Amino acid sequence: METDALINSYLDLNLLLLVGTLLWLGARKLLSHTRLAHAFGAQLRLMNALTLLLALSPLLMFAFTRLVMAHPPNISDLLVSQFLQGNVNMSATRFESLLGLREDTVRILSTQQLLWPRLLTLALVIGGLICAAQLASSVLRLRRALKGSFLWKRIGGTHILVSDGTPVAFSTRGLMRRYVVLPSALLTQPQDLRLTLAHELQHFRQRDIECEFLLEMLRPLLFWNPAFYLWQREVRRLREFACDQALTARPGLDIRAYGECLIRACAHAAQERVFFTRRSPAVALVDQRETRRESTLQQRIIALTAPPPQGQSGFGWAMISVLMIASVLTTALLMQRPGDWSHDRLMLSTIVNLERMANRTASNTSAGDTGTVASASAILQGSFMPAER
Repeated sequence: METDALINSYLDLNLLLLVGTLLWLGARKLLSHTRLAHAFGAQLRLMNALTLLLALSPLLMFAFTRLVMAHPPNISDLLVSQFLQGNVNMSATRFESLLGLREDTVRILSTQQLLWPRLLTLALVIGGLICAAQLASSVLRLRRALKGSFLWKRIGGTHILVSDGTPVAFSTRGLMRRYVVLPSALLTQPQDLRLTLAHELQHFRQRDIECEFLLEMLRPLLFWNPAFYLWQREVRRLREFACDQALTARPGLDIRAYGECLIRACAHAAQERVFFTRRSPAVALVDQRETRRESTLQQRIIALTAPPPQGQSGFGWAMISVLMIASVLTTALLMQRPGDWSHDRLMLSTIVNLERMANRTASNTSAGDTGTVASASAILQGSFMPAER
């Protein structure tokens, strides 16, 4: 793949993430006024699907343009069409310069002839390497934590481990095995042990570990994009809300006892900060932000008491999911590069040449409109003729 194609794919991924984040925040705002506001499980499934779709979007668009349609409709051609119809109040020269801003930027970045693209590329490479090094270091810490734990029991393919150095339970997985690491102090608290274990096993049912792996793999590429951290925060927030809601929906579970278990886990985590040395990709019972002021712990407690969605909402969520996925895919298609010169682009180029010739003639002669008309006629005939005086 050429350098400019790689740069365009990278820009498309970041722009698509920004658009996807804005779409999700808008959809969440609308859903907050409906009975689907507390359907956290459905929201999480949609977010996980959109995360996978965003990660695969460059490959999907590459395959689509190679196998299905070489030059799909794009935003650039649509804007040119609107300009020729007179719906854009802007000079042709300025419109063309704005339209070609991305192509000019990609060309400058690919050639690396100026100083600023070199510095920008160096900053992106260094930042990506730092994030990749942090991820590798956290994985090593996670492996050491697993090796330093003791096997307590097995539940199917899940290994339940007990650790003396882990104040808060967390779950993770390898290629073949899944792990839940419990603090040894929980063995003396049967009720908290049962609730904590049920919570961590629910994360496996929701595929939260796999989604966390995917987000961590994307971080070296998207570390500079604020939309990535907004998206990550939304996924993690919904992850815990959905897990809590799924557990409290089980018959016989004491919601008050579960809430008190979360509070005690948060208090233990706040006392021993060593747990918060990065050991991702993993999902813990409580998050580091829940030990701070104005944390999400309060939101989790409130969500525990929120009424679950009533009635059949499967069709409604299917429609919302289809609209969100279709919006993301449509945006990805519209961001593709325009194809060869079309009739509309030839018309725009002609108008730009006429406009430039008119400006040049007006600045060099005071004979009124005669020079402008002669120059315009010369352009249409395919040659340049000096204006008559």
